[in-house]
Amino acid sequence: MRLIVNKPIDDPKMFKKQLLTWSQQYREITFLDSNDYPQEYSSYDCMLAVDAFTSIKTDYHNAFEDLKQYQQTTRDWLFGYLSYDLKNDSEDLQSDNFDGLEFPDLFFFQPKKLFLIKGKSVEIQYVHFCDDELESDFQEIINTTVRSNEDQSTLAIQQRISKADYLQKAAILLKHIHHGDIYEANFCMEFYAERVQINPLETYCKLNQISEPPFSVFFKNHKQFLMSASPERYLKKDGEVIISQPIKGTAKRYEDAVADEKSKIDLENNPKERAENIMITDLVRNDLSHTAQRGSVQVAALCEIKSFLQVHQMISTITSRLDGKFSVADVIRFSFPMGSMTGAPKISAMKIIEELEETKRGLYSGAVGYFTPEGDFDFNVVIRSILYNQENEYVSFSVGSAITAQSIPENEYEECLLKAKAMRQVLE
Repeated sequence: MRLIVNKPIDDPKMFKKQLLTWSQQYREITFLDSNDYPQEYSSYDCMLAVDAFTSIKTDYHNAFEDLKQYQQTTRDWLFGYLSYDLKNDSEDLQSDNFDGLEFPDLFFFQPKKLFLIKGKSVEIQYVHFCDDELESDFQEIINTTVRSNEDQSTLAIQQRISKADYLQKAAILLKHIHHGDIYEANFCMEFYAERVQINPLETYCKLNQISEPPFSVFFKNHKQFLMSASPERYLKKDGEVIISQPIKGTAKRYEDAVADEKSKIDLENNPKERAENIMITDLVRNDLSHTAQRGSVQVAALCEIKSFLQVHQMISTITSRLDGKFSVADVIRFSFPMGSMTGAPKISAMKIIEELEETKRGLYSGAVGYFTPEGDFDFNVVIRSILYNQENEYVSFSVGSAITAQSIPENEYEECLLKAKAMRQVLE
């Protein structure tokens, strides 16, 4: 049981900053912020969950069944993540590449304290054994002083795959495509810094400020941190409706309005980018069909262009209605990892990119989000994100692009650098 109290807030933007600053005292934090980006399918503007009183942490072995049991047993709010390497649970795959971060493959927690912001109101939910702290916590939050972003020492960022190696590996992928093994693969590379310390809150605030994405995340599990400026939704469940919004197609933003509009129009009409997006849309339609009511899979929007502070993106929206014989966890298991981060056919693409990539993806290209007590959920795609293991003193971010038959390796490399720009700007 939870005590539920609604409070008015005069300045939601300031309250969010105060809330996030106040939350830093806790061992477990999940802060999800839409940055007021207009979204058709959004349930809340911002959410904060802190302080676990139960949790689940596991490697990929039997992970989806463990998650199913945890969700069905608690029937409560759960916040956490699914790492990319859960692919090894649902398929006969493995992940043997280098891992400097060493995060668990799956982590969720049941929070003692929960804040749900919508408009100029915050709904606060506290579990019964700490509900006497609610009023004093709220006063503490609204009296919290938010410090302006402080400069921190710059990091020497290293690149795991050199440009020459990237071009060579992209050429190998093109051979696989021309041989008919796959027709699209999302190939990723890591940027990293070793033996370093960063301020996770400052880093997140800077990253969020220069990107203002709709699926922003600050996540903490003791000494493991995610600072995400993700623009992409992986999967949402609202009643029996399932929604997926894969991104494929990226173009640069320009300060000059004419050049910026041209970049947007060029993306919309680019045959390679459209082909990429349509291939992944088909893959998502197939993924959702495994758990959908017959005939309910629909493409609600195809190749829409959405603009963010850093880039223009091409986004499609696919919906279905869940067949009642499947569990909440089944919907995720049958569609994970998301097609936009793998390629097609999915299993073949995952096997090939595992051979060519040099870093275990871990939480990168996984998903962060939440379950409601009613069994609804919403998850982002972990891209445009900085990961930090405070204990290992290791900072990492990865970027990727889709290789198709029309790809020019040099252009794909430049797209990766464009996607890395915000993270480099924050850290360097």
